[in-house]
Amino acid sequence: MGALFNLILINPTVNALLIFLFVFHQLRIPGALGFAIIALTSSIRLLFNPLYQNQMKMAKEMELIRPELDKLSKQYKNDKQKLQQAQLKLYQDRGLNPASGCLGAIIQIPIFLALYQVLRMFLLGSSKSVVLKVNELAYLPVIKIAQLDPHFLGFNLSVSPSQYKEFGWHYLLIPLITGALQYFQVIYQQGTPVKTEIKKIDGKTGEQKPEDFQKMMAKQMKIMFPLMIGYFSYILPVGLALYWNVFSLFTIFQAKSKTWKKNKK
Repeated sequence: MGALFNLILINPTVNALLIFLFVFHQLRIPGALGFAIIALTSSIRLLFNPLYQNQMKMAKEMELIRPELDKLSKQYKNDKQKLQQAQLKLYQDRGLNPASGCLGAIIQIPIFLALYQVLRMFLLGSSKSVVLKVNELAYLPVIKIAQLDPHFLGFNLSVSPSQYKEFGWHYLLIPLITGALQYFQVIYQQGTPVKTEIKKIDGKTGEQKPEDFQKMMAKQMKIMFPLMIGYFSYILPVGLALYWNVFSLFTIFQAKSKTWKKNKK
């Protein structure tokens, strides 16, 4: 299984990164490895953009029908079979297929895992061992590298921010920036909770917020996930934080662009 994963995903990803490296070297652009990581990450993100858009659309549609799903849960709380039938009918009436969003996420997982492992391959270990290893996987002699310069915009991509005492305090900016971008990414992905009107005991119209458990989980995600990714970006090489940040920026930009389009309308 491991050999097949390497053949189908790891090796092509290594070669894609080597091609971008070759291009930036030919253009004599400083920090070629950093720009190659950005280019490869962006390419993969754009490749899967239709699936991502479908996931976001499905998540939004599911949020819109959440009040109706809650009503069904209360109505058939003692009959799971009827609840499933009622939920299925609701999905069919709305033209929704919740499994399609999950399928898109499942398809993306091995691709992003391969990208992560390739970046670790380039960033962990000595420069000589990395050069030898990636050159063995190169499809074409022209994209093989003689050396690997890990420096990019004043940072060594193979160094972790936890080594700031040795390499400089500015490395501490990396986990702070990464955590902040992850926070905004979570905010934009969660969106605004849907509220539904109900009648209070006194007959006045009020608002019913999403279930307390869901609200609690959403709040925890806003804090815990950015802290977790921020910590990982503190103990892992800067190049991996660059990879995370590119994905975050794509998500944030897409969310903002949708907001701009709505405001124009």
